[in-house]
Amino acid sequence: FENSTRTRISFEMAEKRLSCDTVNFSSSTSSTQKGETLRDTAANIEAMKIDAVVMRHSCPGSPGFLANCLDSIIINAGDGAHEHPTQALLDLMSIRSKHPGGFKDLRVTLAGDILHSRVALSNIYALRTLGAKVQVCGPATLIPRAIGELGVTVFHRIEEAIENSDVLNVLRIQKERHTAHHFPSVREYHDRYGVTLERLQTHAPGGITIMHPGPINRGVEISSEVADSEYSVILDQVTNGVAVRMAVLYLLLGAETVKGENA
Repeated sequence: FENSTRTRISFEMAEKRLSCDTVNFSSSTSSTQKGETLRDTAANIEAMKIDAVVMRHSCPGSPGFLANCLDSIIINAGDGAHEHPTQALLDLMSIRSKHPGGFKDLRVTLAGDILHSRVALSNIYALRTLGAKVQVCGPATLIPRAIGELGVTVFHRIEEAIENSDVLNVLRIQKERHTAHHFPSVREYHDRYGVTLERLQTHAPGGITIMHPGPINRGVEISSEVADSEYSVILDQVTNGVAVRMAVLYLLLGAETVKGENA
């Protein structure tokens, strides 16, 4: 129900590597265009005896809604500006590979459009659970007012965020979700909040891990020099996404097998 490149393809790769039989669904060519409701669409698909639905939707809470309506397993592949659980899992895997000492007191900053990012919320929950020190950075207009209640530190200067971070997860400006102007221009945003090589060399001389969930808007939230640099683990995140989603599918669909093996 919403566009995707990395998540859709990595789930497809994960399913194929687990020898699952898969069917791709596109809302643009389905009966939802004729007025069929989400619940009716899902119920009809379930009637064809599917075992699981991997779902991305622009409406927050839609996977939870279907999970309460259907018997099939519902996997949230991103619901609006709410959450993106498997992205958080692959981000954790990517961080752990660069910081094998663990998450306790690791300083991880999410920088950019926090207000409209489903990645931010899932990462905050996951990182806080594992003991990391979670921080966010961005213009005040793109930071939720009550975010401090989640136990995170807020920065409004990217330089300060870089200086106080071991990991910087850069988030894009989600223009498709904006209903108002949150900053003067893309150019000014990059000037004030763009993650550039000069800023990293000046404010993180000891090194820093740069992440991005994609898609990247080069020259906006991050420069090409940084995205393609030795600081970046962006493509590692994509690689790890397939393995993480294989694990999710295996644990959910092969629960009896896993239980038997553990026994």
